[in-house]
Amino acid sequence: MSESLAEIGIPGCAPDSRAVATRLAALSHPARIEILKYLSASNSCCCREVVDRFDLAQSTVSQHLKILVEAGLVRFEPDRQRSRYEVDRAALADISASVAALVNSCCSGR
Repeated sequence: MSESLAEIGIPGCAPDSRAVATRLAALSHPARIEILKYLSASNSCCCREVVDRFDLAQSTVSQHLKILVEAGLVRFEPDRQRSRYEVDRAALADISASVAALVNSCCSGR
């Protein structure tokens, strides 16, 4: 994602809609969903721990983590030689609530 969806100027698109779209775009890759699940099972992990868990190159895992951090779904904390990553549970709860509200508004007329 060279350009985040939040940076794209869409007339009439509310800022919160752009934020939701950015987060959903970050969730659009199966590896990132699996990484989120893995991170959710612990307080925090370094990139190496994620690499050891999945059959992905270190550079690939780093790129996926970068996308998740940029979307605000994962927090990054530098820790000497090993940076730590942890899920932002509030951000995931917000995206869940946003999707639920969208589904409810789209399906309420049935």
